Amino acid sequence: MDWAFANGYSRYYAAAGWASFELPFLRWAERTGYRVHVIAQDDLELHPGCLSGYRCAVIVGHEEYWSRPMRQTVDRFVESGGRIARFAGNFMWQTRLEQGGSVQTCFKYLARERDPLRETDPLRLTSAWEDPVVGLPGATTFGVNGCRGQYAGWGAAAPRSPRGFQVFRPRHWSLAGSGLGYGDMFGDEAGIFGLEVDGVEYTFQDGLPVPTGVDGTPEGLQIVAMGWATLAEDAQPEHAAQRFLADSDARFAARILDGTDADDAVERRARGCGVMVSFQRGRGEVFCAASCEWVRGLIQGDYYTQRITRNVLDRFLAEPGPA
Repeated sequence: MDWAFANGYSRYYAAAGWASFELPFLRWAERTGYRVHVIAQDDLELHPGCLSGYRCAVIVGHEEYWSRPMRQTVDRFVESGGRIARFAGNFMWQTRLEQGGSVQTCFKYLARERDPLRETDPLRLTSAWEDPVVGLPGATTFGVNGCRGQYAGWGAAAPRSPRGFQVFRPRHWSLAGSGLGYGDMFGDEAGIFGLEVDGVEYTFQDGLPVPTGVDGTPEGLQIVAMGWATLAEDAQPEHAAQRFLADSDARFAARILDGTDADDAVERRARGCGVMVSFQRGRGEVFCAASCEWVRGLIQGDYYTQRITRNVLDRFLAEPGPA
């Protein structure tokens, strides 16, 4: 970020984009021996047959904005036998593509007040997917939600977080051959956990995180590994310049999920997590390591990140996919 300021770039210059996430993943995948085709995300809406014939679709990096038709394409793909491997974070907002795909609309935090479809077509309201007005939590597609996770090691949001995933289900197929055991952390040296992550509502049973299901998580979803995140920033007054959003995201989540932004509700919504999950849906399967920075482990040659990524891709490519 200091480099960005010194050279005239926005502080968000590395927060999204081909150069930060997709291209490094593509280089790693091709170097490792995978054959990769690339499509733009808006093709999922503009060309809904674009996944036909593929066994596995991979999503990488920072993909915060999705339209409902994009999600429907992914859902149909999985239900018919396709596999989705998502190494990405921040599944937060519904958008609309308009004017033949040349315009993307998203009112975000102000959607309930300003989106012109708020009364005539509320299901397409460009608010958070978890907004009850929208009624389609992200977990129903990828097993995770943006409002249950968010920031780790960004600004003054958990700036001293471990930056890795902690293992809870070491016998899961994605960890085969990794040598990781219960309680181990991986990816922290490369910083794969952050800058934005997605989480679930969970509880602990016999030392294992278990989804409660109240936020749309599919039946049978397993939390393989996880870490902790926050929707709010904490900083000493003299470090206030580090803050990007203070507690505004936690306050927004409290308003839409709890109907109030009272202090106790905001405090609760500030507590989030990031998870690595898997589940089956229809004839297909989904694996989601819900962190924007997963690709850092591939860039830096982290053994565990590479091993897990190969385990996922090999499994999803070897099994029969759609015709």
